[in-house]
Amino acid sequence: MRTRTIVLIVAILLVAGFAALNVDEFTRSSLLSVGFATVQAPLGLLLLVLLLAVMAMFLATTLYMQGRHLLETRQYARDLTTQRDLADKAEASRFTELRQFLDAQTATALNRESAQATVLAERLAQTQQVLIDKIEQSENATAAYIGELEDRMERRDVANKPPVLADEPVLYKQSPQTV
Repeated sequence: MRTRTIVLIVAILLVAGFAALNVDEFTRSSLLSVGFATVQAPLGLLLLVLLLAVMAMFLATTLYMQGRHLLETRQYARDLTTQRDLADKAEASRFTELRQFLDAQTATALNRESAQATVLAERLAQTQQVLIDKIEQSENATAAYIGELEDRMERRDVANKPPVLADEPVLYKQSPQTV
């Protein structure tokens, strides 16, 4: 229990104990003025009844305030739950939108990447074809140079040889360079 409640209960018990110990004095009649008239009534009992009435009013007010507070708390809890649900739904929708955005970005990046890969493959194929053409040209040029050199060497050998008779076998001298 809260401290105020304990103090209130102790105060009520003290008043009740005091009234029980002094019942004779509380019930003794006395002359009382109520403003416009004079009445014969027990003053202690009248004050005790007024104290009980004020206490009952205080208790009713307290119960009303606590009940109202409880209802407001429940209403706030419902509103908070509703707002939390809305926030969760909004967050889920943001996650869904983010997922869709990321999927779209990924698809765009994949398309761009595949297009770049296609362009790169085409360029590599073109470069390879150009390289093959250059190699063939170089091969043809080298073959032409070698053929020209062979022709020159044959002409030089034919020009430096003595005429060959049909009956004589052809013997070539080995030059010291070929050994």
